Amino acid sequence: MTAAPGQSRPSDSTAPQLLAHDSDPARPRISGAAWAALAVVYVVWGSTYLAIRITVETVPPFLSASARFVVAALLLALLLAWRQGPAVLRVNAPQLGSAALVGVMLLLGGNGLVVLAEQSGVPSGLAALLVAAVPLWVVLLRRATGGHTSGATVAGVLVGLLGLVVLTVPGLSGEVGLSGLLMVIGATLSWSSGSFLASRLPLPGNPFTASVYEMLAGGLACLPVAAAKGELHRLDLSAVSTGSWLALGYLVVFGSLVAFSAYAWLLQSAPLPLVATYAYVNPVVAVFLGWLILSEPLSLPIVLGGAIVVGGVFLVVRSER
Repeated sequence: MTAAPGQSRPSDSTAPQLLAHDSDPARPRISGAAWAALAVVYVVWGSTYLAIRITVETVPPFLSASARFVVAALLLALLLAWRQGPAVLRVNAPQLGSAALVGVMLLLGGNGLVVLAEQSGVPSGLAALLVAAVPLWVVLLRRATGGHTSGATVAGVLVGLLGLVVLTVPGLSGEVGLSGLLMVIGATLSWSSGSFLASRLPLPGNPFTASVYEMLAGGLACLPVAAAKGELHRLDLSAVSTGSWLALGYLVVFGSLVAFSAYAWLLQSAPLPLVATYAYVNPVVAVFLGWLILSEPLSLPIVLGGAIVVGGVFLVVRSER
């Protein structure tokens, strides 16, 4: 398997091979490591919408995002240095610049706007459903730059978007502010563009090293935005609830350290449309948890739309095999 143009491929010592061949060499199968990484991104990131909603109840949005990613980056850097030696963190200038650009697009533009939207009143499940538009932008970017997209992949994207329509129509009846919805849509555009660039820029060969610099850049980029919004003056640590502290800790360890590292590995090791299918599964997890914990409504359209979304995932995964 070759890397995309301009992309540093992980060495065999830092990431397992994505594809393994069965008895039929014409039919490669996705390895267990790739499925495990996808499962982490599917489930853990689906739960982060709930954790974000709980965090921003008492912690300003961009400060919480900054703390989440900076702490996660430092923890991952320490872990890598301990396991593989400090040399694993060495990168050249083009790699550092690429990682910083991708990190800002993914975490300031993508995650930061979602955090702000949820604080403004967008339900966690609805935010996750809107993020399901990411694969559409990814496919459009691929086609706009001359990349090949199979008919089955396009069909899977369209099926997923049909499920998105079924899921979101009941929630767009005026109960949610238009500005919050536009923030989430803007987040999907930024995240899609960052994901697209990550497969073409000269990132560090070790995807976990790339995660360190991406999370550090994205987290630090949230600080000036927090300052401009006056969040530094409004922060009162004594007023932060136990639930918000626990949710922020979950976001640091699982949402960032574990899931973002898995996502970074997948971006350098798996077909991009396959990686993008996480945006179909995350809403199902987020809607269920929002219903279970925050009592967000779980209606027939949500159940039906969820089933259609899963069908879209199946079509895309099948075509990308």
